[in-house]
Amino acid sequence: MTVAAVLGVSSSDAMAAPDVPVDTPVPVRAMAAAQPAANGSRLVTARQGPGRLVDLMVHSESMGRSIAVEVLPAADNSRPAPTLLLLNGVDGGTDTGIWTDGSNWLTKTDVEEFFADKQVTVVMPVGGGASFYTDWLADDPRLGRHRWTTFLTKELPPVVDSAFRGTGASAVAGLSMSSAAVFQLAIEAPGTYRAVAAYSGCVRTSDPGGQALVDAVVIGHQGNPFNMWGPPTDPRWAANDPYLRAAELRGTAVYVATGNGWPGSLDTLDGPGIHRNPVKLADQLLIGGVLDAVADLCTRQLRDRLRELDIPATFDIRPSGTHSWGYWEQDLHKSWPLLEAALTR
Repeated sequence: MTVAAVLGVSSSDAMAAPDVPVDTPVPVRAMAAAQPAANGSRLVTARQGPGRLVDLMVHSESMGRSIAVEVLPAADNSRPAPTLLLLNGVDGGTDTGIWTDGSNWLTKTDVEEFFADKQVTVVMPVGGGASFYTDWLADDPRLGRHRWTTFLTKELPPVVDSAFRGTGASAVAGLSMSSAAVFQLAIEAPGTYRAVAAYSGCVRTSDPGGQALVDAVVIGHQGNPFNMWGPPTDPRWAANDPYLRAAELRGTAVYVATGNGWPGSLDTLDGPGIHRNPVKLADQLLIGGVLDAVADLCTRQLRDRLRELDIPATFDIRPSGTHSWGYWEQDLHKSWPLLEAALTR
């Protein structure tokens, strides 16, 4: 086994040696075991990243390009494990395409340490800024081609399951922009995701308030919302509104958390990510406070909707807290027992 093969191998390398010993480095084993999706999407490269992280490039046939995907293998990667997909917020985890440059689950929370002893494969796609992780109606001149629903429900799961000995059970968690996406993914592909967890987001997307929020995100990244679901009167808006389609969540484990915008225990100069910088704290209190005040209203709407439908769900509506990573780290920790129970049932 050459050093080059350990650090990064191609599909042709893997095909030459499909039977890989258990003690072979994880990236090499992943390349050897990975199978393409039905439409030809496939694992292109797997390289050892920092710590336990494995850096993947997965070619998406629907988007016509390769997508960076970061993976934390299960504690015992010689045994089968379920998958937890973590989606990022408005910028898809980075503005540069390089995950280490951005604010995401890996750079802003303790996910590597938290899941180090857990038998679950943690997967974080890189990219999808302002996409709402949905399939867009048309290519956008600024934002490009988005077919994230297809990628996350049909293309990526079989590749990851085969490469990392998946059990076939998956859950998905997301924050802010991706809070609506986690529900829609479960609705669009029943059975793909057994559980969803959403933190500080607005699930309702097709009413005037929801459309205004979606427009603000897409236009803020210089995209055209018409390219996503068409003009405001297009039925695609309703079709992509998990609030309207909430009845289809029956049988899916649901966890939703949010603050209400009031300063909380983490909104201090010593809070996570503040580094005693008063400018950062002011931004978290003002902008982050407004965003979670809106998320609080949205979350209460969803809670009432699921109660009307008699669909079980866990809601953690905190009496304080802003739109910030410290709270989302706590939310992930608190939601893990529900996610784990769904993944192992």
